[in-house]
Amino acid sequence: MDSTPLTRNRDFRLLWVGGLLASLGSQLSSIALPLLVLRDTGSAARAGAIGTVSVGALLLSTLPGGVLADRIERRRLMRLCDVGSLLAVTALVLAVLNGRAPLVLVLLVAAAGAVIAGTYGPAAGGLLRAVVPRGQVREASSRMQARGAAARLVGPLGGGALFAWHPVLPFVAEGVGLLLSTVCVALIRTRSRPESKAGSVFSRAELTAGIAFLWHQPYLRTLLLIFGLGMNFAFSALMFTTLAVASDGGHSGLGGGTVVSCTAAGALAGALLAPRLGARTRDGNLVALACWASAATAAVLVLTRLPLLIGLLCAVCMCLSTVASIGFVSGMLLAAPPDRIGRVQSAAGFLSTLVQPFGPLVGGALLGALGGTRTFALLALAIALCAAVVTWAPPVRRGPAAVPAVPAGPGVPAV
Repeated sequence: MDSTPLTRNRDFRLLWVGGLLASLGSQLSSIALPLLVLRDTGSAARAGAIGTVSVGALLLSTLPGGVLADRIERRRLMRLCDVGSLLAVTALVLAVLNGRAPLVLVLLVAAAGAVIAGTYGPAAGGLLRAVVPRGQVREASSRMQARGAAARLVGPLGGGALFAWHPVLPFVAEGVGLLLSTVCVALIRTRSRPESKAGSVFSRAELTAGIAFLWHQPYLRTLLLIFGLGMNFAFSALMFTTLAVASDGGHSGLGGGTVVSCTAAGALAGALLAPRLGARTRDGNLVALACWASAATAAVLVLTRLPLLIGLLCAVCMCLSTVASIGFVSGMLLAAPPDRIGRVQSAAGFLSTLVQPFGPLVGGALLGALGGTRTFALLALAIALCAAVVTWAPPVRRGPAAVPAVPAGPGVPAV
């Protein structure tokens, strides 16, 4: 097995830096797009439509994006995604410089960004599997997660500051980042060529191949259903309810800001700790620990409303959830057949994203109907149920099935 540290793996460094630049640009525009609509229209509803369009476009494009990642050479596909994003951002820059960006254009740019992200992610996962030896996949995944957490922590703040200086600057910065990302990906020497296949590209069998693979793996299926769907739904409801309570129904920016900052810091800490914790603890146990910690947090929130304590508890929950998520994703990448990596990754992302928007909706409805104390108690019970299933489910206790090493092809390292 190749023992070269990731810091000396040239292709991994290029993949990491290129993804960081693209992610940071995306985060810059994530705050600038609704601000732009608010400035031009004064309508909060129209600004909120950006998020709805983005989520809808991502859901529609995730499974087809996985198919493309398993049909087209992944490095080339990532470059095409970067170029497509750059063209969309360039059109927006020109419109802003012209004095006004039509709402239709802004929504199209948001939708295009989501569609491209739904294709870029599976392609990057497949290329990562080719760039990094099997024994370093967990460490590489944690560094990728840390990269995303850092971009989410810095990007919105930077985007807001640049927008305040001039509305076009966040989009110019995103364009520069995409251009540099394209260069980084172009310099990667490793190729990840999926096997050539005959037949329809977007047939039902092709679109559902990733879901079918996960369903026939008892360990991955159980973790995905409980952690990816159940816990993702409950945790998003818990985070929204926590934010609403900490901000005193929107009247305290300090309380809400404390929770958001602590949660982002927890995600970053979890990504940094994942290689050490994951090497000593089974992934199923990490998932169970994250679930029990979230249940305990909800139970504590029944009794207290101190913003700093709430923030610290959320940071711990997010830290453990990030560690568990990295372990699950790493195991999934290792277990997936080389010709199906993109579809397996997109299937997991699709199912997880499918339930996430409903968490805040349900959390808000419960908070309005039952109040904070009863809502937290109900969420604590629901999350504890998920934790119990993960802890004692036979497929999780048995662990993942052994995965044989995949022989290397010409010019591609063993994975």
